[in-house]
Amino acid sequence: MDHEIAWTHGTAGEPSAGPEDVLRLLRDAVRPEPGGRVEILVAECEMCGPGEEFEVAKGECFCVGCCIPLGITDGYAHPAADYPWRLEASEVPLPPASPGPGFEPPDLPRCPAGHDVFHVAVALAFAADGALRGVSVGLRCPEDGALCLYVDNARVVPCAA
Repeated sequence: MDHEIAWTHGTAGEPSAGPEDVLRLLRDAVRPEPGGRVEILVAECEMCGPGEEFEVAKGECFCVGCCIPLGITDGYAHPAADYPWRLEASEVPLPPASPGPGFEPPDLPRCPAGHDVFHVAVALAFAADGALRGVSVGLRCPEDGALCLYVDNARVVPCAA
């Protein structure tokens, strides 16, 4: 099954003002387990700092400034979470994450206006015992405000270290 991105259009021709709309997208999409909690964070590069933009490829988000990945696919996206991990699809398929040097057009999402750099927010769903259960990732085009849910409640499966 292919991973298709459904975009919500921002105001045409107007840049979006900040991360509030991508945070709202995740707040509306992610539901915690009974007794659990959800943490939603605007993604920041550890090297470049807040406000950085990201390119997205093969299920991962890479800082435009330094090309370091966020760690969505392997568990380094949150310092308190057990890692490494791998993601398993919930009802929605995961973005392609196949290894290899070449990227195909479906591996490189673009907003409806064709932009390929995004602000990123990550939602982490924790169980009542504090174990991480799911990850969701929202993308927001800083040029036109287009939004999408890039990873929709993927289940986190710990891997042997």
